[in-house]
Amino acid sequence: MTEWFSNLEFLSKLYWSVALVGSLVFIIVMFMAFLGGDAHDIGDLDADIDSDVGAGFQFISFKNLVGFFTIFGWSGIACIDAGLSKPMTIIISVISGLLMMAIMAILFYFISKLSDSGTLNYKNALDAVGEVYLTIGADRSSMGKVTLNVQGTMRELEALTDSQTPLKSGTIIKVVDVTSNGILIVDRTRKPIEPSSNQYAELEEGQNNLLENK
Repeated sequence: MTEWFSNLEFLSKLYWSVALVGSLVFIIVMFMAFLGGDAHDIGDLDADIDSDVGAGFQFISFKNLVGFFTIFGWSGIACIDAGLSKPMTIIISVISGLLMMAIMAILFYFISKLSDSGTLNYKNALDAVGEVYLTIGADRSSMGKVTLNVQGTMRELEALTDSQTPLKSGTIIKVVDVTSNGILIVDRTRKPIEPSSNQYAELEEGQNNLLENK
């Protein structure tokens, strides 16, 4: 093995070294990313690289760079075995590596979007109208719970009120503020009432009668 490697040309040695090391790191990174290992350090490194470079949706990140060098090495080896010239080998391997970076960036971007979509942003509850589920004590004396629609889903959330009277179960409330730790501040309100189709029909009929009488 050592003799075979020593007999290779410099460019071949470079591509084999990059391909083998890149593949090993790539397998470790993918294992940690998808099987929930201790990937916090990798995530922090991705964030540091992304903030330094300013690239959108982490195109340049540690994981993506590992993918680049892995495909760069193996595509270079394939080009050398196919008998392509050195300039063509370098061009093809670089393009292949960049394509791999783009694919990985898009993949992790959509994975993060799917993860974020299920995360509740309490600020989205502002101005939402709901109903008291567990009685809320007056003047923030005791915490209760409310049910309301946030981010397209009915949720049961903890709430306080500045009202001088308790908000009992079944009271219609509106979210007026959200604390830093995600507690809703609510106040008594009324459900918005929309005119029914019968009311519209009665109104139109009344207008028509008024015009006929004139």
